Amino acid sequence: MNARKADIERNTLETKIKLSVNLDGTGLADFNTGVPFFEHMLDQIARHGLIDLSIKADGDLHIDDHHTVEDIGIALGQALLNAVGDKRGIVRYGHAYVPLDEALSRVVIDLSGRPGLVFNANFTREKIGQFDTQLVEEFFQAFANNARVTLHIDNLDGKNAHHQVETIFKAFGRALRMALSADQRMQDQLPSTKGAL
Repeated sequence: MNARKADIERNTLETKIKLSVNLDGTGLADFNTGVPFFEHMLDQIARHGLIDLSIKADGDLHIDDHHTVEDIGIALGQALLNAVGDKRGIVRYGHAYVPLDEALSRVVIDLSGRPGLVFNANFTREKIGQFDTQLVEEFFQAFANNARVTLHIDNLDGKNAHHQVETIFKAFGRALRMALSADQRMQDQLPSTKGAL
């Protein structure tokens, strides 16, 4: 399997983002986004997905965090799509259940080439510190659209909003790690009966 790395630069009137990803990393993370809670969640993706991830973002945080969070989702999706290559020899599907104390989330992903998000989470608070919990869905929608993946996210239980969100990001990292992993029995085959993903 070739090196699965990508660098993305996204510059708009709202944000300037530089993102680097290594899908075969060890979980190294380096963030400077101006959104501390979101960086804590991005760290879960890197650590639990065994993905090296570097993100520098300069966004219009004087308005709110929305554009920065959404545009990082776009850039991460584009980076994954570029880095994963033709998808030959990978598992393609991934799933994970992750608990954190009273909270439990399930994430299922298909590197299908078809963007789609089903998101079910009723967060117990609208804000975690200054972070708007509505932005969790916005991030994953942007990611799914640009990575061209089908993504099902369900927070199954939880009373603490921090725990609810964290279980989602941890489960996403674990599910992504499974989907991206090499399937030894597939070798160089494409995991699709269509002949394309």
